[in-house]
Formats: sequence, C-alpha cells, structure tokens
Amino acid sequence: MHPVLTLIAQRLALGILLLIAASVLIFVGTQILPGDVAQSILGQSATAESLANLREQLGLNDPALTRYFEWLFKAMHGDLGTALSNGQDIASAMGKRLGNTLFLAATAAVIAVPLAITLGLIAVRYQGRWPDRVISSITLATVSVPEFLLGYIAIFILSVKFRVFPSLATVYDSMSFFEKLNAIALPVIVLVLVVLGHMMRMTRAAILNVMQSAYVETAELKGLRKFTIIARHAFPNAIAPVVNVVMLNLAYLVVGVVVVEVVFVYPGMGQYLVDHVSKRDVPVVQACGLVFAAVYIGLNLVADVVSILANPRLRHPK
Repeated sequence: MHPVLTLIAQRLALGILLLIAASVLIFVGTQILPGDVAQSILGQSATAESLANLREQLGLNDPALTRYFEWLFKAMHGDLGTALSNGQDIASAMGKRLGNTLFLAATAAVIAVPLAITLGLIAVRYQGRWPDRVISSITLATVSVPEFLLGYIAIFILSVKFRVFPSLATVYDSMSFFEKLNAIALPVIVLVLVVLGHMMRMTRAAILNVMQSAYVETAELKGLRKFTIIARHAFPNAIAPVVNVVMLNLAYLVVGVVVVEVVFVYPGMGQYLVDHVSKRDVPVVQACGLVFAAVYIGLNLVADVVSILANPRLRHPK
C-alpha cells in the first residue's frame, strides 16, 4: 500500500478508536451523575411503585454494559433515543439546533480564517516593528479574555450603548439570510475574537520558521520583495501547521460555542445541551456529547489528512 494511504488509514482507525473511547467516557460520566433519573422525572411525590415501573420502562435496571452497547448500537444507526423531559425524538430535535450551530460557526470561520492568515502575513512582514507588536498585543488580549466576558462587553457596547446589533441572537425559519446575519452579529464577533489570536499567532510562528530556509534566502538574493517572498514562497510551505491550527479552531467553533450560545440565547446545540442538563435529561446529554465528540474528532482527522497531503516529509516517511 502507498505510504500516504497507509498513514490516512492509520489516522482513520485512530479516529474511530477515539470516538469509541469518547462514547465510553460520555456514558460513564452521565451514569455517575448524582440523583435518580426516575425521581427527577416524576418528582418527589412519586410512589415507589411508579418509580420502579419507570426505571423498568427506561431500562435503568439493566446492567450498565448492556445499556451502553444498546445505546451505541442505536446511535450508530441514527437513533439517539427519546428526550425524557418532553418525549421528543432527540435526532429530530437536534437536527435544527445543529444546523443553527453550524451556521453560526461557519459564519465566524469565513471571517476569522482569512483575517487570521492575513494578519499573520502582515506580522511576519513587519516582524519586530510596530504593526507586528500591535497585532500580537491585541490578539493576545482577546485570547486571554473569557468568552462570556467578551460577550457581555459586546452586548454593552454594540447593543446597549450604541444599539448597532440586537443583544439576543434569536433566529427563525421565516427570517431572510441577511436578517439572520444581523441577528447573529454579536456572537459571531465574539467567536472571531476568541479564535483569531490563536490562528494568527500560529500562522506567524509557522511562517517565521520557514523563513529560515535556504530557498527563502535565495529568493531574497534575487531581489524579490519581502511580502512576495512571504506570500509565494514561505506561506505555501508552512501550510501544514496552519491547516492544523485552523481545523482545531474550527472544531472549537462548533464544539466550544456552548458559553456563547447561552450568553446570547442562541437556539443551537450548546443552548439545547444546557437546557437539558438542568433537567437531568440523560439521553439528550449523551446524544449532544457524542455529536460534539464526532465533530471534533472528524475535523481533527481532516487536519491530519490535509497535513499528510501537504507535507512531503509525511508523504515519504523514512
């Protein structure tokens, strides 16, 4: 088998193992939560007989290993179970929420990725000078501030003080595309600020590492402009680590939006998860955790595959 195909197969196998390990952790974590699921559903006034009947109905009396494999088998076939709090099919209820989260993450990514790469190129071009220092200082500050604090600052400045954007990111099916963009402007700004610094700094570091190469010195001796050398010669050879950090941040945009969605009351996966955690709706929590894990591992697999294809040293290992 070709070395590239072997490496890709190894990454895919590792991804599957990681997803199975994540499913085990999710299941175990929900099982050791304090309290009784049946009691939380029926309330404190429930009789012992009704509690016993509900536990039997929910399969809570079965061994944990049996319940895990039943849950995993059904999840692999698209059956995520039924919410205990309202009896709705979880997969159906989650579909719209996941679409909203992906829309929010994609909008933030469309802005953050090219902006981070451009700022990284500018920082390298003016390395050690004031543009580099300003860009690095601002992005470091945004990385250091928690998401919820950035969210409340954005609401105060852009919604309360100047009334530019709505404070609540509420979207409906009847809204037009541009109306939705206006509604999610504040959470998009916060997400862009959160991931921008990391991507920019890693882009800068990767390009500076390549700038030490001999072919870059040759290009400089030919008299090429510095920005041309950076953009045409250094950046293409630094693409592998840049892709890795971009994919990691894209995974964060999908998986790590819980706090941002709660702050702006956005009807996405994060808000859906938090709502059902408070209700101790274990099937919903398990389903959300599994979907988040699958998205995160999947995007990391994409990053690994792109790195393999972009890096000759990985394509031809010694």
